[in-house]
Amino acid sequence: MTQSPGNRVAGKIALVTGAAAGIGRAIALRLGEEGASLVIVDIDAEGLAETKRRLEVAGRPVLSVTADVTEEAPVKALFASALAEYGRLDILVNDVGGGTSGHIWEAKLEDWDHVIRLNLRSAFLCTREAAAHMRERRSGRIVNLSSGAREGTPWTAYYIGNSAYSAAKAAIHGFTRGVALELAEYGVNVNAVAPGPIETERTAPGFRKIEHLEHGPIRATPLRRIGTVADIASAVLYLASDEADYITGTTLAVAGGR
Repeated sequence: MTQSPGNRVAGKIALVTGAAAGIGRAIALRLGEEGASLVIVDIDAEGLAETKRRLEVAGRPVLSVTADVTEEAPVKALFASALAEYGRLDILVNDVGGGTSGHIWEAKLEDWDHVIRLNLRSAFLCTREAAAHMRERRSGRIVNLSSGAREGTPWTAYYIGNSAYSAAKAAIHGFTRGVALELAEYGVNVNAVAPGPIETERTAPGFRKIEHLEHGPIRATPLRRIGTVADIASAVLYLASDEADYITGTTLAVAGGR
């Protein structure tokens, strides 16, 4: 069923991790614009408060929880709070991620472990909680954030090196496919969005430094531009809506053709 613009997730309850800034904030705001009530979570309390303020200004119900979603106990408490507040959960967006590990010949074990934990463990813990609830209700949408880095990123490799991030985002792709197959018979759709180079508050300065590189992000992207957080939020909205009812186990590249 296709809903009219402005109501594509009307009446839905959506939980968005990593919602304090950047892509996560944009996703939360876009889902709110399209009628969802929000649960937002991040370890950054100040940034999360600003996202909450913007949602409230727009008149959207929002529960804000400051928590580390790489740890089991806070994740269980988060979902308990969400269910106590709203009674159900329709949409989970696993946006938490990032981190760097350096070039492989100098990468530290603790940096590698941190990146894997931040990107992959957080998705596992939140998905496990959501899946148990959605399976019982026989309904739900889970959208994970993978990355174009799952196949390697030339400019990142050239400039800083970050094989841990590529490994984690490739794992998200496989994780998404596996969980989608597990939950398909229960009416739960599980997909991923794989952003290409996206300009955020955090990434913008780095893009400026490397835009001159032969294999830099603009030259390596057929559409010849850096993506925006709105590009990603639109893709997540689509996969979270009824318009994507027959799509599951898919990683949607939003990468300007790269």
